[in-house]
Amino acid sequence: MTAFVILAAGRARRYGGVKPLAPIGPNDEAVIDLLAGDAVRAGFDRLVLVINPDTGNLIRNHVTSAWPSSVEVSYAVQRRPIGTVDAVLAARDDADDEHAFAVANADDLYGVDALSVLATHLRAHGTNSLVGFRLDRALVGDLGVTRGVCEVADGRLVSIVERRDVRQDGGAFLSDDGLEPKELDASALVSMNLWGFDPRMWQVFADAMDMSSDAHEDNEVLLPELVSRVVQGLRGDEALRSVNVLATTSRCIGVTHPDDLALVKADIAAQIAAGERPLEAFPA
Repeated sequence: MTAFVILAAGRARRYGGVKPLAPIGPNDEAVIDLLAGDAVRAGFDRLVLVINPDTGNLIRNHVTSAWPSSVEVSYAVQRRPIGTVDAVLAARDDADDEHAFAVANADDLYGVDALSVLATHLRAHGTNSLVGFRLDRALVGDLGVTRGVCEVADGRLVSIVERRDVRQDGGAFLSDDGLEPKELDASALVSMNLWGFDPRMWQVFADAMDMSSDAHEDNEVLLPELVSRVVQGLRGDEALRSVNVLATTSRCIGVTHPDDLALVKADIAAQIAAGERPLEAFPA
């Protein structure tokens, strides 16, 4: 069994609503509907939704009414907004400790091809992995966003550098965060928080939270930062330090700002018209 953990507990300050429920499909299907349908098509056996106490019931009610009963889904609650490591850890009992598992954002669409590459890798190898998207395939609109630029050597992750206020300006990709280089390579691989994990990482996550007793909303324990420390040998054992980067040319689109909604809807409509995405969210 390969679990697909969907992080749907975010507060979405910039969006101002429940982003996983943003209507983007041809019949106003939500982001989370299309994401879940893609995950099922890619071969993930069951879905674990990590929700928060405030908006969790909205998501539960939506899933109950919109998803077919054949989709195996469970819920885990992140009690406090203290970061993505804690959010993943909330899913431990539902994902189980014996098998490799995947983690994804609830407000991004990664495409069936990218999810299939990850599912295949986890079934075959069960090792830590990150799906890397080209920067020019991972932006929507012209408003600034944060992207984790990956340094990769021999197919393995070396580091992730969080670049802020990344935007497209004409044919250039720029970051106005004060770091260099200001202009980023369009083909640079970036992390969109689509991960695969060896089950031994559960203990790494638990240890990280035990050591972060002062974690709070403004001092979150974040998944990319923890993985970077694992890669550097600062957390976990040597067997976990190798993180495979699974490069994909798939397009990753998501809702960050309210203005993104119309753009994403148009993108989804174009994918359907081109035969790249089925009309229905879930496979028949």
